[in-house]
Amino acid sequence: MKKNIKIIQLSLMSIGFFLILVTYIIYPSIKKSKVETQIIIKQDNNLSNSFENVEYKGFYNITKPFVVRSEKAQILKNNSEVIYMTKMNVILDMKDGRFIKITSDKGSYNKINYDLFFETNVRVIDDKTQMLAGNLELLASKDTATIYNNVYLYNNNSSLRADKIKYDFQNKQYKVSMLGDKKVKIKVVE
Repeated sequence: MKKNIKIIQLSLMSIGFFLILVTYIIYPSIKKSKVETQIIIKQDNNLSNSFENVEYKGFYNITKPFVVRSEKAQILKNNSEVIYMTKMNVILDMKDGRFIKITSDKGSYNKINYDLFFETNVRVIDDKTQMLAGNLELLASKDTATIYNNVYLYNNNSSLRADKIKYDFQNKQYKVSMLGDKKVKIKVVE
């Protein structure tokens, strides 16, 4: 009987020692590696938030509505007012009843001042005119639009090729230019 008690006591001490080992040495090291993994994931999540099929609606100059859409969007947490977009699509409702559609492969939208920046394969279309370029800056904060990098403008009666076109919405004036000593190419058909 004393031998059985000694075996039971030895077994209980072994189980107790094993539980102490697991509780104070093995479990904390497992928990620590999980915490480090979670911190790394949280740090990645703090860099940006990503969204799909995004749509923003608003008004600029109080009476001019617009819609900004994209397939994918990303907002950096250290600059949350700018949204970086891919497959960007903007529709502007003009006062004269025209709708202008602007598309690009990527770009950005500032939620505070409504400035839009388009990059790569920029296409501007309204009911009469089509424009192609590498970049477009539609600055609601300055009431200007600048389209540049291989600009091609087409409509039924004319075509234009330039490096840069700047439009001032207040003065309703275009400034067309080429870099260096190249000449602006304009073709008007009557």
